[in-house]
Amino acid sequence: MTPKETELDWRLRVFDSLSYPSRILRPDGTIVAVNQRFIEQIDSTAEDIIGKRCSDVNRYYFPHQKFPCETAQSCPLRQAVRTKKGQSIVFHLDGDDSGERWEDRVFSPIVGDEGEVRYVIESIRDITQVKMLEKKYSGMQMLIDNVVQNSVSGIMAADRKGNIILMNAAAEQLFDYSAVEADKVNIEDFYPEGVARDIMRKLRDPSIGERGKLPITKVNIRTCHGEEIPVEMTAAIIYEDGKESATAAIFNDLREKLAVEKKLKEAQSQVMQTEKMASLGRLAAGVAHEINNPLTSILLYGNIMQEKLESTNPVKKNLDYILEDAERCRDIVKNLLAYSRQTSPKKDIFLLNALVNESLSLIRDQKLFMHIEVIKDLTSFPIYVEADRSQLCQVVINLIINAIDAMSGSGTLTLTTSGEPRSGIGYLEVSDTGCGIPEENLSKVFDPFFTTKAPGKGTGLGLSMSYGILEENRGKIYVKKTGPAGTTIAIKLPAMADSDGLLFDSIG
Repeated sequence: MTPKETELDWRLRVFDSLSYPSRILRPDGTIVAVNQRFIEQIDSTAEDIIGKRCSDVNRYYFPHQKFPCETAQSCPLRQAVRTKKGQSIVFHLDGDDSGERWEDRVFSPIVGDEGEVRYVIESIRDITQVKMLEKKYSGMQMLIDNVVQNSVSGIMAADRKGNIILMNAAAEQLFDYSAVEADKVNIEDFYPEGVARDIMRKLRDPSIGERGKLPITKVNIRTCHGEEIPVEMTAAIIYEDGKESATAAIFNDLREKLAVEKKLKEAQSQVMQTEKMASLGRLAAGVAHEINNPLTSILLYGNIMQEKLESTNPVKKNLDYILEDAERCRDIVKNLLAYSRQTSPKKDIFLLNALVNESLSLIRDQKLFMHIEVIKDLTSFPIYVEADRSQLCQVVINLIINAIDAMSGSGTLTLTTSGEPRSGIGYLEVSDTGCGIPEENLSKVFDPFFTTKAPGKGTGLGLSMSYGILEENRGKIYVKKTGPAGTTIAIKLPAMADSDGLLFDSIG
C-alpha cells in the first residue's frame, strides 16, 4: 500500500469513527461517503446511498422532515459553499413512530489548495433531550416570572455592584420607581444611609442565621421622593461557583399593619382606662362615705374648740392647722364622691360658645388671670351641644386652671371652638404656652390620682373626672398636642345644627 493510500485509509477510519452520523457531500449535493453511525441511523447500506444526491436521500429516509430545499428556505449546504464557513440548522421532527425529535445538522466546508470548497461534511446531532429540557425549563421560567411579577410582595435583585437587575411590579409601586428608572440608581439609594451596608454585613455574618440568608427583619426603605417607609424584609445572597454574584430581597409594606396595630392598641388602652376608672370609682365611693362621717365630727368639734379658745392660747394655732388640713380632706372627699357619681347626667341643649364664656365667669379667683392673656377664638356660627351643662363647666374650669398652673401664672391662654353645623361634632380646645407634658406622662394624664403638682396642691382627680364626665356625655377628651411651646387639650362633643335641630347620635 502506497503512502497516499495509507493516508486515505487513515482519514476514512477517522471519519468512520465519528460519534455523530455524518456524510461527505460535493458542492452539488452528491454524497461521496457516509460513516457507520449514519448507516445505522437510516438502517441501510453505504452502496444504497453513495452517489445519490442528498435531497433524494433526505426525502426517502426522512419522510417526516421538511428540508430547506423543499420549503424555499436558504440551503445550508449552498451557504457553506458560498461563504466557505460552517453552517448549521435545527430540524424539528414530528409525526414519526419515535415521537417528537430535534436534530442539529452542521455543514463544515473542506477547502482545497486553490481556495475552493471541494467537499462539505454534514454531521447530524440528536438534540431532542436538550430541547425537551429547554422546553421544560422555559415553561418553568415563564411560571416563575409570572409568580414574581404578580406577587403582592416587592421583589428586587441587584448584581455585585449594586445595579438593579430585577424589580417586580409590587416593588415598583412600593419604591415609586419604574424598572427603567431603577436601572439608573444603585441599591444603596433604596435605603436610608448605611442601611444597605448593614444588611450586607448581616447576610455575611454566620452568627445571625444561615450563610447568605437574612431572617425576617424590620427596616425602613426610601422611595424615589425620599419618603421613608417601614417594611418587613428577607434577603439572600446568590452564589455561582461559591462566589457572590447577586443579592435578592423580598419586601412587605408595614404601614397598614402598623396603623391597625396602633388603632388596636388605642382601643385596648381605652377599654383598660374605662375599666380602671369604673373599679376606682366604686372604690372611691366606698372610701369617701367611710371617711366622710368621722371627718364631719372632726370639723364640728374642732370648730367648737376653736370658738372656746382664747386668741392668745398657744394651742389655737395648732388647731388652725388641724382644721385647715381637715377642710382639705373634705375637699378630697367631695372630689371622690363626684368622681364616683352614679346618677345619670342632666342633659341640656346650649351653645358651645356660651359654655366658654360661662366657665370663664365662674372662676372666682380672677387674680389668676393677672399676667395671663386670654384669647377667645370662637366660631362665628352657632353650634349647639346636648350635655350636662354644669358638668361641662366643671371640666372647662379644670382645664383652664391646669393651663394657668402649667404657665406658672404668666402666658397666653387660648380657648377655641370649631365644628361644622351639620357634621354632628363640636370641638372645644384649651391651649396654653406652658412647658408641655413630658412624653413619659402622656399615657397617665387621665389616670385617677396622677398629678405632677406639689403635695397639697392637687389630688390628681381633675383630668380623670373630666374624662369620666365626657364619657357620660357621649364625648371625648384627649391631648391634641404638647411640647415645649405648650399644650392643647381638646374636647369632642355631639352637636346639632340650629337650622333643623336634629341631634346626631354619634360623634365618630
